Amino acid sequence: MKRRVIAPYKENGKPKDWIETKEGKFRLTYPSNFWDDITIPYWSMPENTNHSTQKPEKLIAKLVLASCPPSGLVFDPFLGSGTTSVVAKKLDRHYCGIEINEEYCCITQKRLDEVNNNRTIQGYAKNVFWERNSLNLQKNKMNTDANTFIKKLPLFKEVE
Repeated sequence: MKRRVIAPYKENGKPKDWIETKEGKFRLTYPSNFWDDITIPYWSMPENTNHSTQKPEKLIAKLVLASCPPSGLVFDPFLGSGTTSVVAKKLDRHYCGIEINEEYCCITQKRLDEVNNNRTIQGYAKNVFWERNSLNLQKNKMNTDANTFIKKLPLFKEVE
């Protein structure tokens, strides 16, 4: 996760565990037990459906990345509006889901078809989970120092 640094620490005059970019000071952190960067799919979000208990793609992305290797299989026995399958497809995983409601199956199929045109997951870009209200920062390209810093972290591997 990429978080803005409010009180940056330095060791020997150099940033301890953060980087400075033209957008500000940031720390790349490992996921914690408390995920406060998740929002429900609001009506204005492209991922929103009519399903009453739809999960955010960002939440499912964290679970898929933590538990399934690339090209692995993601199984959801209660598929609902298909968020699990959609995220699996966006993250280059195979997927299998079961859903009894025909309307939800149609919603899932439509969403899976749309993945071919849009593979973005709100709040997840360039292999980094971003905190809420940072869309403007996500849209700006990170400078070379930031990309170099990310590549050095063992948690973040580039996916081709």
